[in-house]
Amino acid sequence: MPQANAGPIQRLAALGLRITGALAFLVPLVTRLVVGMGLREDGLGKLHHLDKVTSFFTDLGIPFPGANAAFIAGLEFIGGLCLVFGLGTRIFAALLSCTMLVAVLTADRPAFIEKFPGDLTDIASFTYLLSLIWLVFYGPGPISIDYFLSKWLGLNGKTGESK
Repeated sequence: MPQANAGPIQRLAALGLRITGALAFLVPLVTRLVVGMGLREDGLGKLHHLDKVTSFFTDLGIPFPGANAAFIAGLEFIGGLCLVFGLGTRIFAALLSCTMLVAVLTADRPAFIEKFPGDLTDIASFTYLLSLIWLVFYGPGPISIDYFLSKWLGLNGKTGESK
């Protein structure tokens, strides 16, 4: 609450804080939507071209390339959908961040080394990794199935929002 004798800068700062506080729910929502839709599309593409993904995984030296290709394609598709709706956000974000870490260390390693440290955001798997790690720690936000489930289970939003 701004003080009665606060100057214009203090009032402006207080107004800015109130506005950003009121809009803070948008950050995890938009992050989930963008990352979730992107991963869903990636997973769907992998599911439609599983033979090419298996061949690519074989070339990268990933063990059990057929099983891993099917698993990753399914995880990206289902996990992406769940992120969009905010269901199991922290679990799927953690699993998907592991897949993105493997992507950075295998398929995107040459680009990662070339662009390090300045242009790492040009590497999609690295950008996904950062966003997914953020979701693991921040959570899905108040506009999510996780949030409503935590309220229903009496967890007082502890799994659905960050304080």
